[in-house]
Amino acid sequence: MTMKGSVALVTGGSRGIGRAICLELARRGASVAVNYAGNEAAARETVEACRALGAEAEPFRADVSQPEACEELVKAVKDRFGKLDILVNNAGITRDGLLMTAKESDFTQTLDTNLKGAYFCMKAASKLMMRQRFGRIVNLSSVVGLRGNPGQTSYAASKAGILGLTKAAAKELAARGITVNAVAPGFIDTDMTAVLPEKAREAMLSTIPMARPGAPEDVARAVAFFAEQDSAYITGQVLCVDGGMAV
Repeated sequence: MTMKGSVALVTGGSRGIGRAICLELARRGASVAVNYAGNEAAARETVEACRALGAEAEPFRADVSQPEACEELVKAVKDRFGKLDILVNNAGITRDGLLMTAKESDFTQTLDTNLKGAYFCMKAASKLMMRQRFGRIVNLSSVVGLRGNPGQTSYAASKAGILGLTKAAAKELAARGITVNAVAPGFIDTDMTAVLPEKAREAMLSTIPMARPGAPEDVARAVAFFAEQDSAYITGQVLCVDGGMAV
């Protein structure tokens, strides 16, 4: 499989799953726009890693929770690379807390970044992709969006929203050669999960039939599958990368 000549924008691409996605797309020949919110050093590390694989890559700072920033981000990528073929909506945050004690501001911030951010980027990118009559949009959901999880009401709501957003947009954009799919990771080894207490980690692993966490690269390969030109007849689908967790 190759993406030679394609241009991809990955939001939240500076580290973790986002970085793995950037590297996988670069490995397959795509030019990569690495979006980040604040950690410029990490974004530049991702860019250099992509370049080491022989791909063109540039960092782009933008807060995806702001609609104007998303419009400017897509324009900047188009100005730099001439087009945009692949959009991966990966940027996300967690503001965990029990329903009865969680702050409204945490709920709002989570939806603003995770759900509205994907919506804003899709809205901006789809205009360009419709003119091109080609596009691949891949949204990162979560097994939590499918199953729920105690203490993660806001995160679960945002990731469940991604599924509805994906399916509705898939129907709207299909006639223009644009596919919209979602990948739903389970328990993946990242900086975010590394801080979990051992007891919580063990409890999570007990719900996974494969009895182990996944790697960011597992998610990246699933994203790349949807981003390939050969996946032209697949749209509106959700692929769980979770070791059987959501079965």
